[in-house]
Amino acid sequence: MTGLFSLAGRTAMVTGASRGLGRAIALGLAQAGASLVLAARDGAKLEETAGEIRDAGGQARTIAFDLADLDAVQAATRKLNAEGPAIDILVNNGAIGGWGPLHDSTLGQWENMFDVNVSSMYLLCRDLSKGMAARKWGRIINFASYVSDTGRPNLSAYVASKHAVLGLTRSIAADLAPHGVTCNAIAPGFFDTDMAAPTVGHPERAKIFRSAIALDRFGDPKEMVGPVQFLASDASAYITGHMLPVDGGVANILSLPVVVET
Repeated sequence: MTGLFSLAGRTAMVTGASRGLGRAIALGLAQAGASLVLAARDGAKLEETAGEIRDAGGQARTIAFDLADLDAVQAATRKLNAEGPAIDILVNNGAIGGWGPLHDSTLGQWENMFDVNVSSMYLLCRDLSKGMAARKWGRIINFASYVSDTGRPNLSAYVASKHAVLGLTRSIAADLAPHGVTCNAIAPGFFDTDMAAPTVGHPERAKIFRSAIALDRFGDPKEMVGPVQFLASDASAYITGHMLPVDGGVANILSLPVVVET
């Protein structure tokens, strides 16, 4: 790939790269010319993704750690900053979900949600952006959600964590703008991934959720590649602090049945 969307000579780190959206994103960034650092808990699955990239002629290395273990997150950033490779593009895709009534939730569940979805992201952004700022170029892409500026029942911890992601993204964008580093968020809707399997694989639930999607279908993980390539490239050089919905029309289009008078 050449031109504005080329990532040749750049190194991108993707969290949650062992499956789903993260895996698709990693493969797509490699196709655009980036070298990859793949992160997730499952080292064996990471090596499968890395193997696909290498088989296609790309470069990839893996680093396994759990986003819930904040000490491990900081150990990973120290290792990368000390030994390389220097990270030019950071894609914070890794996250967890969680459903349940407010009165049945626990403080431990809340804290775990924020450790994985927010605190680990903060640490990765803080530590890995230092090199970006020194080099006067960098791209940070944080995964928010279609619920990042709204509310949903039975999802208090998850929704709150995704609101925090949006606030963190915009504040980091302001911090790093003078240093040539952009920070944006992507807000995915419903994608056909392992995380969404309880919904996608359940006919009645799937029908209900599809009814809220203007395009009337779940997203394919490959459909996340283009938006991430855009925000990771020079094509988005004048965009920062933005949240890009990639959701088939969930967030901004109210999907209701069309009534035709006869």
